[in-house]
Amino acid sequence: MNDALQNLAELVRTDFVTAVLVFLRVGAAMALLPAFGERSVPQRIRLSLALAFSIVIFPAVSDRLAPVVSAQDPQPVFLATEVIAGLVIGIVLRLFILALQMAGSIAAQSTSLSQIFGGAAGVEPQPAIGHIMVVAGLALAVITGLHVRIAEVFILSYDMMPAGVFPGPGMLSEWGIGRIAKAFSLAFSLAAPFIVASLIYNVTLGVINRAMPQLMVAFIGAPAITAGGLILLFLVLPSLLSVWSAAFSELLANPFRGP
Repeated sequence: MNDALQNLAELVRTDFVTAVLVFLRVGAAMALLPAFGERSVPQRIRLSLALAFSIVIFPAVSDRLAPVVSAQDPQPVFLATEVIAGLVIGIVLRLFILALQMAGSIAAQSTSLSQIFGGAAGVEPQPAIGHIMVVAGLALAVITGLHVRIAEVFILSYDMMPAGVFPGPGMLSEWGIGRIAKAFSLAFSLAAPFIVASLIYNVTLGVINRAMPQLMVAFIGAPAITAGGLILLFLVLPSLLSVWSAAFSELLANPFRGP
């Protein structure tokens, strides 16, 4: 009887420690995850989501974590490694939301709409174009099964970043730099229609100003570029979101592969 109770206590202790390790990784990433980790989401909701993700992920990774927990007593190093792993996952996924924000800022600056802010209370203000792109992108990602993909990313992360082991600096630097470069290139690609429209507008305005110096082209050009930017946003936003969604889905399908 005593041996059975001792084995049961050891099993419960192992499962409890394993669940805590899973929650540490998920909870750290939840502060940065797209949609679920937004600052507009109340902290209690984010905590509930972290617990829900942990419950879903625990059965899939318990077999891999149990030997690690049984081989050595829980140490402070586990706290550091799991939090770092979670933050790395959250930052990489957050980069694609930052790509939308950068694209919106570039587009707004190109079309003279950067003075119009669309940020909500408690959220860093950003141009209205960027706010629209971010909200639309998050909605599209959630509709296409973001929660399922994120759970898969957490499960795969234990192959790339095992529990109790600090991620290799070389791997993180190469992987992180590649993802950052991908985010910037994606942002510029999404804003390309607005940059081209701005170039055409400025060249046309310069030609008109040279041909008719007495004409106040600024009074004519400012409303034209504002209206043109809004019309262009209406026309190209569905295509831009499709491109972004495809790139984001590619990342979620294989998050630990270089770009």
